[in-house]
Amino acid sequence: MNYSKYFPIDVVNGPGTRCTLFVSGCEHHCPHCYNKSTWNVDAGFPFTKEISDQIITDLNDTRIKRRGLSLTGGDPLLPANVPAVKELCLRVRNECSPEKDIWMWTGYVLDELTPEQMEVVELVDTLVDGKFIEELKDPSLEYRGSSNQIIHKFNRYTAFWRRKEL
Repeated sequence: MNYSKYFPIDVVNGPGTRCTLFVSGCEHHCPHCYNKSTWNVDAGFPFTKEISDQIITDLNDTRIKRRGLSLTGGDPLLPANVPAVKELCLRVRNECSPEKDIWMWTGYVLDELTPEQMEVVELVDTLVDGKFIEELKDPSLEYRGSSNQIIHKFNRYTAFWRRKEL
């Protein structure tokens, strides 16, 4: 997997202060996408153990109260990205405080995800799904660009990842 940007401090992509990773690769190619530079799966930089370690370190840094991790892009659920994104989410669950939440944006729709994509979704607290559709654009919407996109908030205490031994 490649990534285009990493912000250790971000207050735009989700609630509170967060770490935000913009992965590379998106097959949706939504017209008027604000992040076209992330469409190419080979764009940006290789996602290495070092950047994964940095994200975990940043999330655990007590000098700044970070609420959690945001995964956007590109598309974190692009099949080519799924293994690395899943591994990162598992690391957050295993190595960070349970108070750290994970938000993810995808152009895919929850009801149409593959079993492999669902394994990743089972590790997140909030999923914003659906392609950006220019005709449904609404600047008043929080955390999404068009009204077809749905914010799915999962109960952290009954989430799949809480029931599994990690």
